Amino acid sequence: MDNNNQQKQISLDLKPEIAKGSYSNLAIITHSRSEFIIDFATNLPGLPKPEISNRIVMTPEHAKRLLNALFDNISKYEANFGLIDLEGQPKNQGGTFNLGGFGPIGGGSKS
Repeated sequence: MDNNNQQKQISLDLKPEIAKGSYSNLAIITHSRSEFIIDFATNLPGLPKPEISNRIVMTPEHAKRLLNALFDNISKYEANFGLIDLEGQPKNQGGTFNLGGFGPIGGGSKS
């Protein structure tokens, strides 16, 4: 295998307190010119307001890589288990759209 076809291997440590994960059913995304900030929160009945459990700060380039990785993984999930139904949201209306017609997001040109 030549160098162009070899995948880089990364060794990661996963601490037990991180391995258990945390539940989130709400993500709030903001950005500036230099970073994207994603706040993960839990909004449950009976709680006075959502509580932010994690904040992830990343560069725009890494945010786009995350978008492409999520697209790839959701496509694979839906190929195996069927379409994910966004219950209660109108199909292709409002601020949502079907990503099924798109491939990974490429690097567009600046205008």
